[in-house]
Amino acid sequence: MRRALITAATVLGFAAASTSANAIGCFSGAVAGAVAGHMAHHGVLGAIGGCIAGHEWHKHQVRQADLQNRQAYVQARQQQDPNYKDPWSQSDTQSQTH
Repeated sequence: MRRALITAATVLGFAAASTSANAIGCFSGAVAGAVAGHMAHHGVLGAIGGCIAGHEWHKHQVRQADLQNRQAYVQARQQQDPNYKDPWSQSDTQSQTH
């Protein structure tokens, strides 16, 4: 019990010290990793691994949301202006560099 409290306090300390974007995925992953690690008698190691995995998963979700927002923006602009070209399009960028 004492070790679990120390682990939780450490995770909360790291979450408070990091920026909010990093803390979101890290904190949720660390909690899940600590619980899973506790079952295998490696709570701290599980919390560290969970923090890393949670942070990466959160970055993935943010990138996916950003991509969807870009696509919605481009579609809305193209409805208003048929000549609008997507600034994020790979085909336009490659044709300009060659």
